[in-house]
Amino acid sequence: MPAITCSVDGLVTSKTHCYGFLVEEGCFMPLCDDLERYFKADIKNIAKDSGFSGKIKTVREVSIVSDGKVIRLFFAGVGSKSKETNAIELEQYRRALGILYKKINENNIKSFVFDLPEHTIFGASLQQLVEQAVIAFQMTGYCFNEFITDVERKSACIEDILIHSSSEDKSEDMQRGLYSGTIIAQAVNKARHWIDTPPSHMTPADLAGKAAAIASTYTNLEMTVFNEKQVEQMGMGGLSGVSRGSDQECRLIILEYRADDRHNAQTVALVGKGITFDSGGLSIKPAQSMETMKDDMSGAAAVIATMEALANFKPKVNVVALMPMSENLINGKALKPGDIVRFYNGKTAEVKNTDAEGRLILADALSYGVKHYKPNAIIDIATLTGACAYALGPFYTGLMSGDEKLVERIMNASERSGDKVWRLPLSNDYRAAIRCDIADICNIGKSNYRAGAITAAHFLEHFVDKVPWAHLDIAGTAFDVPDISYYHSGATGVGVRLFIDLIMNWN
Repeated sequence: MPAITCSVDGLVTSKTHCYGFLVEEGCFMPLCDDLERYFKADIKNIAKDSGFSGKIKTVREVSIVSDGKVIRLFFAGVGSKSKETNAIELEQYRRALGILYKKINENNIKSFVFDLPEHTIFGASLQQLVEQAVIAFQMTGYCFNEFITDVERKSACIEDILIHSSSEDKSEDMQRGLYSGTIIAQAVNKARHWIDTPPSHMTPADLAGKAAAIASTYTNLEMTVFNEKQVEQMGMGGLSGVSRGSDQECRLIILEYRADDRHNAQTVALVGKGITFDSGGLSIKPAQSMETMKDDMSGAAAVIATMEALANFKPKVNVVALMPMSENLINGKALKPGDIVRFYNGKTAEVKNTDAEGRLILADALSYGVKHYKPNAIIDIATLTGACAYALGPFYTGLMSGDEKLVERIMNASERSGDKVWRLPLSNDYRAAIRCDIADICNIGKSNYRAGAITAAHFLEHFVDKVPWAHLDIAGTAFDVPDISYYHSGATGVGVRLFIDLIMNWN
């Protein structure tokens, strides 16, 4: 990933021959006119017949000679302003940055200067614009190639980016944006790397080791680990039951961040599903459906990475992260359809489908978090249901909650961060789907209710008591999201940007 710095010095520098710009639709020629003063070259005449106007998803290269050097200028369209807000959406900005980065990288250019557009065009502050540029560039520059041995096949990578602004009196704002953007981007990409790692190299113990390494680095993080024997002794029948089919022991990992004024601060609990590989158990998945099931720990990865970022940012709210970790495999001891498990809070569930295992491990973690930390709010994140992926596709995470204030917080964080969510309904009509004749509830909904994402949420609802709670289903958004320029094939790290924004703006 590139090293990124900021500058308010002159735009033209001797350190690079490449410059990147974003262009509002219809503003290409005026921008070229401005640039002629910097580069002392006839840019307008070179560019005038290009047909480029600044539409979103378009890019244009212009080569000029300035002071005897060949200079390459890359322009990416950022589209036009919304009629409702009279501003360009930040997501258009992020995606234009991804397109710009990829175009420059395709030309094997190792460094470039990015000239920040006017921040008011986006209804944002200069600090926000720098922060989002850093995140977009770092996310676009991410690649997972450590298992490729052919050096020529390794992805080329831009090494240095200088973000330039002419706002000389706002240098401190730029540095703050650089700092926060770097921390957020590193957290997102760390989660992506863990998710992309092959499942034999990222077992429950391995993922627990990642959390332990982070906890040992920061004095404001505390870690608790429960092994499989302890999980069984505590009566966590969901987590221990799912792990029975694997020779890898399960874990329940807890990371705690305490605010400076911990006694007066509110407490938010984050719970991330950590199935490091999901075969479906005895209700086995088709072979093709297993190909990406290393991503079934995306929720846990997002929560762990978030906690490292929060340890740096030091928000004024206590945060407790709970990550139940297991593999869902098959052996003679594996859960069977028809089994009944008893959870940490004493409730029971009939297991009719062993491929609906995520809700079983989340149930124990949720009920443990509610009992021991008494949070002001609890939010779980999980690659939980194919139903949600089919309902919303790859661009929106499913949000389910009955607490309007918590929903509003999450929706606002979603709009600011770029991790988009869409609310699905919860109502008594759907609750009936998981009624069971021989246990308290069933781990799948009756087929005539359909709405599998919603009935799964109603299952989880049984384990949060009266605590304000929200469920985020990232089955469609965690892996292989198309058409978003700052993503590649593989993990997206969804949830990290959302959670950081949510916690940092909690008060």
